[in-house]
Amino acid sequence: MIVAGFGFREKATIESLRDALAATGAEDVEMLAIPLDKSHADCFTALVDELSLPVSRVNSETLRSMDTATQSAASQTHRGTGSVAEACALAAAGSQAELVTHRQVSSDRLATCAIAIGASA
Repeated sequence: MIVAGFGFREKATIESLRDALAATGAEDVEMLAIPLDKSHADCFTALVDELSLPVSRVNSETLRSMDTATQSAASQTHRGTGSVAEACALAAAGSQAELVTHRQVSSDRLATCAIAIGASA
């Protein structure tokens, strides 16, 4: 299972999310992952509609339990994890998941995306 995990700011747009995903270079994404409280954001629901992929909604406790490669001070302060995108991707990809692309930042700096691969979601 190839999972694209996202993190984004309130002002992010669907273009922000597309740009962050494109920056990962991933082509065969099978699932999108997002923090539970952001799963109904307009930009994310538009991306889900566009890509027609299933979504894993990751709760705060799980986000905090993920060991991420990237360590963002802002992410650590606000979410208790080094990278929301990496934590979401890892959580959704399952217990044996590995990051294949660390957090990539959109050109407008409003969204991040990371790719993880795992046996299941």
